[in-house]
Amino acid sequence: MTTDALVLDAAAQDLLFREARTANTFTEEPVSEEQIQAIYELVKFGPTAFNQQPLRVVLVRSAEGRERLVQHMADGNKAKTSAAPLVAILAADNEFHEELPTQLPHFPQAKDMFFTERSVREQSATLNGALQAAYFIIGVRAAGLAAGPMTGYDAAGLNKEFFGNGEHSVLAVVNIGKPGEEAWFPRSPRLAYDEVVTTV
Repeated sequence: MTTDALVLDAAAQDLLFREARTANTFTEEPVSEEQIQAIYELVKFGPTAFNQQPLRVVLVRSAEGRERLVQHMADGNKAKTSAAPLVAILAADNEFHEELPTQLPHFPQAKDMFFTERSVREQSATLNGALQAAYFIIGVRAAGLAAGPMTGYDAAGLNKEFFGNGEHSVLAVVNIGKPGEEAWFPRSPRLAYDEVVTTV
């Protein structure tokens, strides 16, 4: 079996990938600050270009914050976002380059050599922020929780509501918690190895 070629044990493979699903319902069990911090402390080590770290996370815990969020969600996502124990707004900081001198100490001049133009920063922040968002979802699974990532929302509205300074761009909204009853849709197909991988 191909699983035998992996160092990660089969149970962990299942937890993170094969058995993990996008949850649509959750129990009322709360998600603690300690759990989210543990997730971040794990996934912050995922690789990005220039060690840039554009991901920013807003945890929506208050009723007022949830109301502000839900008004910008697509109709099909409003009910489950209202009911989830915790919701995280994942965004890319388009001014990430300001931190490069401390986060890339062996090459601090990268900030001014590559990222002076806003359009370049936005493209890089979107790509690397999306990488970090994927790491975050895997981290949620590693904590024994389910993630329900969504991109069905009014992005301009969310950016204005939660990031009014114009320096951030929303990447995804993620419901987080223990999966509830009938949490899963049927598993959708995946492309086969030979349909994806070529060798030259």
